[in-house]
Amino acid sequence: MTIAQSALLGAIQGLTEFLPVSSSAHLALAPRFFSFPDPGLTFDVALHLGTLLAVLLYYREIWTKMLLGAAREPRGEEGRKLGLILLATLPAVVVGLLFEKSAEESFRDPRRIGVCLIAFSGVMVWAQRSAAGRTTWREAGVRNLILIGGAQALAVMPGVSRSGATISAALLLGVAAPEAAELSFLMATPIVAGAALLKLRHLGVSDLNGIFLFGIAVSAVTGFAAVKAFIRFLPKGGLNPYAYYRIALGLAALFLAR
Repeated sequence: MTIAQSALLGAIQGLTEFLPVSSSAHLALAPRFFSFPDPGLTFDVALHLGTLLAVLLYYREIWTKMLLGAAREPRGEEGRKLGLILLATLPAVVVGLLFEKSAEESFRDPRRIGVCLIAFSGVMVWAQRSAAGRTTWREAGVRNLILIGGAQALAVMPGVSRSGATISAALLLGVAAPEAAELSFLMATPIVAGAALLKLRHLGVSDLNGIFLFGIAVSAVTGFAAVKAFIRFLPKGGLNPYAYYRIALGLAALFLAR
């Protein structure tokens, strides 16, 4: 893999991780579209380190307040919020561990990716039309947080989109759009960190060469810009523009698989 390919994949990861268009689908399809060897899931996960840094930086005040508050008073408000986020991540942890092998192999098939992109576009449009919620994610209740966590677990399949699934589920359960986006990104943080540790533990220091590190850096910079833009755009633009883009990409993936 060249440094240009690393930069391209890093930019794709950064721009698509926080948009409801499925970064995993883009990373799986990009080598086919641009005709270069697929670097594999390990490099994809490494790129997630960049977007992890981006979302931690963007939500640094919330995470700092939660972690320090939970440490001082585990049963207090900040401890409760941290507990809700961790509880909501459990379904994705279980599904990720059970289907890790499939995620590396059959789930990256362009036909499956295309179907997932198109099918879950319909869910996003439905969620957008049904959205009328005004509640915060902190007031949504344990049951609803677990349901939203279950939606996040579906993102093990490239084409679903972690943010698309969780934001759609939150909207359908009465959470306001800005709160749904915040919850989605907070929930993603421990999942992305865990996936990175799980995959990258097999790599030595020498494996994290300049090409790897450059891709991670590009992912971090573009990821921070993307999450900032998405948070501003979502209340006005909604999910529909992303759904239409997903349909077009899904059709392209199905054509590519012919």
